[in-house]
Amino acid sequence: MNILIDLQHPAHLHFFRNLIDRLRDEGHIVQVTGRDKDILVELAEEYGMDVIFFGKARKGFLNLASELLFRQYRLWKIIKNDKPDIMLAIAGTYISSLGKLFNIATQVFYDTEHATLSNLLAYPFATCIYIPKCYRRQVRWNHVRYNGYHELAYLHPKYFSADPSVLEEVGLNPDEIFTIVRFVGWGAAHDFGRSGFITAKKIKAVKELRRYGRVFISCEGDLPEELEIYRLRLRVTKIHNLIAYASLIFGESATMVSEGAVMGVPGVYLDPVGRGYTDEQESKYNIVFNFTPERQDEAIVKAVSILSDYRKEDWLAIGEQIVKDKIDVTEMLYRIVMEHPSS
Repeated sequence: MNILIDLQHPAHLHFFRNLIDRLRDEGHIVQVTGRDKDILVELAEEYGMDVIFFGKARKGFLNLASELLFRQYRLWKIIKNDKPDIMLAIAGTYISSLGKLFNIATQVFYDTEHATLSNLLAYPFATCIYIPKCYRRQVRWNHVRYNGYHELAYLHPKYFSADPSVLEEVGLNPDEIFTIVRFVGWGAAHDFGRSGFITAKKIKAVKELRRYGRVFISCEGDLPEELEIYRLRLRVTKIHNLIAYASLIFGESATMVSEGAVMGVPGVYLDPVGRGYTDEQESKYNIVFNFTPERQDEAIVKAVSILSDYRKEDWLAIGEQIVKDKIDVTEMLYRIVMEHPSS
């Protein structure tokens, strides 16, 4: 088979990586395209993955619009020349309309309800949209709801086992309590008009968390000067190893708190609108705790309460239950591809 997979964000590479390796090992042709966003180029290089990059992510509506046109033009040329049998993407912003134009099956995977613009650019044209059962919105186009999270495509125990050597690399002892803090840049299309922690609360949060153990900050862009010493300096391919041993994930990344949750690490997540999957991880599993920007102090208090009475085995048991309850998402992806007539 000839398969095209388009990556828009670093998390998308993680989502498809095991599928890509399996398909290539079986002799299928897998063309991977990507946009230059955050650490996606660095990730591809670290994993030794062959990706054709074009289009650089920039902030602002006009920049996003010009990038959309540029990337679709480049993808149009690739699709016309290579004639893939099937195309896959998270969000599907760039490939869905082209799939419709070329009559190519286009499978889209998404879990972000408030990405209204990108959804409108993709959903009406996709062959099928795959969303988690906990996705909060109704989808009127052809879709399938599945019992899983994106993060289980790469953090399911079948594919991932944490390497304890990462602890020594960052100067930690085994079983040492520590927190990973994640601040985002709020520059994505679905982030327009939204924001997270203000600077004073970032400083306050780190000061409070530091009372219970080390703090490592993963951040898009600049940090307040007094927090720069906490910036995490670790190879990008090792972050999930560190998350697996963390005592708490705190901050503004739904993906990172969900990654922690499926590995049994509690998370405190701040976002103006939240996600269906983080809602479920709170209401059903009580391992993620969601707060809006108006409740920044409450988020900090919750984080402190988790660390002040930290019970590792209880949290790990919740992570194990999540894995038992959910499907192997990579296996689902593989089945979708192999059920295509060209397989």
